Amino acid sequence: MRITGLALLLLTCFNTAQAAPVPACASPTQAVREQGYVPINGIEQWITVTGAACGNPVILFIHGGPGNALSPYAEAIYAGWERHYTLVQWDQRGAGMTYAKQQPTEDMTLTVEQMRDDGIAVARYIEQHLGQQKVILMGSSWGSILGVHMAKARPDLFHAYIGTAQVVNARDNETGMYREVMALAQVAGDTATVDKLTALGAPPWTDPRNFGILRRFDRKYEGLATDPPPKHWWQPAPFYATPQALAAAEAADDYSYIQFIGLRGDGMFAKVDLPALGTRFNLPVFFIMGEADLLTSPVIARTYFDSITAPAKGFTLVKRAGHDPNQAVHDAQWTVLRDKVAPLLQ
Repeated sequence: MRITGLALLLLTCFNTAQAAPVPACASPTQAVREQGYVPINGIEQWITVTGAACGNPVILFIHGGPGNALSPYAEAIYAGWERHYTLVQWDQRGAGMTYAKQQPTEDMTLTVEQMRDDGIAVARYIEQHLGQQKVILMGSSWGSILGVHMAKARPDLFHAYIGTAQVVNARDNETGMYREVMALAQVAGDTATVDKLTALGAPPWTDPRNFGILRRFDRKYEGLATDPPPKHWWQPAPFYATPQALAAAEAADDYSYIQFIGLRGDGMFAKVDLPALGTRFNLPVFFIMGEADLLTSPVIARTYFDSITAPAKGFTLVKRAGHDPNQAVHDAQWTVLRDKVAPLLQ
């Protein structure tokens, strides 16, 4: 993808800051609005920073996918939040603008540990760049896997961890999704879906297409029990809507999907077992789960949550919400930030 002159200028500014960290904020009341590439663990990674006042708490978002960068949609989804928080979006290795800058070859693999270390480096960079001691860590779906790994490895970097659509264990989540979708199809008399799921067979699978097939049926039944998000949320901002940017985003999604699932079901997801990392957290932990989420079951998440010990913790179940975010999930995130996290910062 061709990087625009604006991006090149910002790249120069961010590179200088990374080489010799220079605070972006001269005063707590100064606004900040930046986007560009930052050297993170050997490659240039895309980071955006938006906030009305440098003195506000910082939220580091860990997007899902793993290839589904949130930066093209962040301004629409989180409009207004920048008055109270400084919002940081990070296009992970193999995603979005980071993929566009350095397209990996087919033999280049992603690992959770590598991306965990990337996320920790991003958090440290942001804290130095903005003059903050800690940030709030928010991860969703795949980002909730990475978020827990980051929170467990370096709790000292984060005020709190907020996990939305929290993954727990690959085998449990995948099997639970298959079982729940099959049960809903049977109750609905949806013989076409039942037949296709039966032909698919229960996980684990060695065919990388099977997870995507099940996910289509999952979305069908979640859609019947949830409210859709506002349409404008998923319209990319103009900077990310060029033909080159859209093509790169699609290619990144394909690459990251294979890295996540694996060609024989042996990708990053197969190894996910968050309880095995230990259930003691040295920072506050909050889960936000859609009541109709079939991919990351709220029942499985609740069992994991109940096993956790942390300085503070909370579990929010959101009605009329599934795995993908909608307004109800957005409102629940804001409520947790206002009522649970903000008091901790004081």
